[in-house]
Amino acid sequence: MQAETDATTDLAALSPAQWAKRLEEIGDEAGYCENLGARHRVFFSDQGPVLLVTFETVAEIRARQPDQLPMGHAIAASRGWSSLTVIADGDTWFRDRAVYGYFDRLVDDAFFEDFDRVVFFGAGMAGYAAAAYAVAAPGATVIALAPQATLEPRIAGWDHRFARMRRTSFSDRYGYAPDMLEGAGEAYVVFDPLEAMDAMHAALFRRPYVTALPCPTLGPNLAGMLDTLGMIEPMLVAACEGRFSAAAFWRLYRLRRDSVRYLRLLAARTDAAGRPFLTALVARNAAHRLSSPRFRSRLAQLEEVLAVKGITLPPERQR
Repeated sequence: MQAETDATTDLAALSPAQWAKRLEEIGDEAGYCENLGARHRVFFSDQGPVLLVTFETVAEIRARQPDQLPMGHAIAASRGWSSLTVIADGDTWFRDRAVYGYFDRLVDDAFFEDFDRVVFFGAGMAGYAAAAYAVAAPGATVIALAPQATLEPRIAGWDHRFARMRRTSFSDRYGYAPDMLEGAGEAYVVFDPLEAMDAMHAALFRRPYVTALPCPTLGPNLAGMLDTLGMIEPMLVAACEGRFSAAAFWRLYRLRRDSVRYLRLLAARTDAAGRPFLTALVARNAAHRLSSPRFRSRLAQLEEVLAVKGITLPPERQR
């Protein structure tokens, strides 16, 4: 265990140049790793007839992956699948002529036709990219978490979160993500309908070939919350195995019931709405089912507040 910890610490301590060199060395062995302009690179691992395509950032990989390699590679390699990861250095939305040119080459080479199944995945700006570039692989499955449809001011000028991106063109090639999904197989957009901006972008994706998966209360960092719930890897594995569907997602989504973090978010929302009765039900559920001391204390406080109003909680359902 100590040796593993030390190894992880050593990898995290790599300078950007050392990390890039390590990525290139591993890429050369597994497939290839090459720069796409100044702010993007692609990492390809050729292992099997299933291809997982992910869009990730340098910061996410270095902060969250113990081996300092792309998440898509970690999921795919352990199962003998191929992976293709487009990596952005910063918040670029993957809008770069070098990236367009790379996907053009893949199309010209009929690259995606070599695989039995292709899955595109990304979250936020990477969710935008997963949808936008999926046009290069007709029939691919696409899973996008809280994606932006576009940041073109004429269409999404109401989204004030990314004002500095308004000079970036979203109207040229691979631009409007919802239209780029037309040739995909199954496309899924996961979002929190209580997050206004995310919900408005999700509405732009409404197409016959897109399945919307609304998940209230997950908050602005939907991908982080799904990762905390342990859902992202099972989702991608199911998609790569041809088993992913809306029903499969909702079965996985039940994992939130066992997450203290999720129940805290839920309680915070009912608190903010001035609904102490509902908050008490959440607190009781977490206190009894998950043995949470914090929720047990909160439940006692809420029961006192409700008692003053002559309100008692209904009996718990028998399990």
